[in-house]
Amino acid sequence: MSDSAAQSNGLLLGAVAYDPKVVTIWDGFRTWLREQGLDFDYVLYSNYERQVEDLVAGRIGVAWNSPLAWVRARRLADAAGVTPTPVTMRDTDCDLRSVVVVRADSPAQSLADLRGRVVATGAIDSPQSTLLPLSLLRAAGLNPGAPGAPGASGADVWVRRFDIGVGLHGDHIGGERDAARALVGADPGDPGRVEAACMIDSNLLLFAREGILPSSSVRVLAQTPPYDHCTMTAGPAAGETSLGRFKDLLLGMDYADPALRPLLDLEGLKEWRPPRLTGYAQLERAVDESGFYDAKGEIGAVGYRP
Repeated sequence: MSDSAAQSNGLLLGAVAYDPKVVTIWDGFRTWLREQGLDFDYVLYSNYERQVEDLVAGRIGVAWNSPLAWVRARRLADAAGVTPTPVTMRDTDCDLRSVVVVRADSPAQSLADLRGRVVATGAIDSPQSTLLPLSLLRAAGLNPGAPGAPGASGADVWVRRFDIGVGLHGDHIGGERDAARALVGADPGDPGRVEAACMIDSNLLLFAREGILPSSSVRVLAQTPPYDHCTMTAGPAAGETSLGRFKDLLLGMDYADPALRPLLDLEGLKEWRPPRLTGYAQLERAVDESGFYDAKGEIGAVGYRP
């Protein structure tokens, strides 16, 4: 689809189908947006990498992006000589933290005490449970390296990664949940026993409610500085008029509206907010440290196949 074709058909959004509820959410939003006079439609993707490539190429006008997808969109767009435009973000996307947790009886008192130990993470492309926590370990003087035994290829921390929902940039909670289970379910006599697990702080609370990580069984060893999560991103095929109207309509969504409230609940927000970019600096650094993407947005992560 050419840029002009994408614009002539109204505003086309790309979202990633990380869960069946995505269809319910965007079917509902599409109906509401069309009722407000916006010519709007959406398409679903199986992974963020193809979605971002289509955004920059002009095959879709806007993308509902993960934080990692924003990083790649910005880099690919810069390399292509176009400018991606952040549109909105959710109230729940602001000032999040990831944590490294250990068992309550662990002797570890700092990240440095994890040297030579096993650390469990989520999927390879999860910002909150892999990229950001491993960057935190590096800042503490540790080299998590690639999955493998401590000491291999200069690594002094053995990373046990749970690659569930690869391509979904951590939107699938399965990897974090399995990392949590590995922390509390490991055999004390196993030399490869998991000593710490990485996750977003909200999932630590969720896993406590689920009984996977009872609050008395674990403690937080370290946490990242605050960072931001998803952002709605416009590419070169988004017409200025339709994009402006789209932004205004999102920002004007009222949680008290009975037609919108169930959809907003499913999407995990009470209000859309204007975007900000300062909350992605930490992830940009983690991407560079790990070589996940290069400066032009090309994939560099070893073994990553979305």
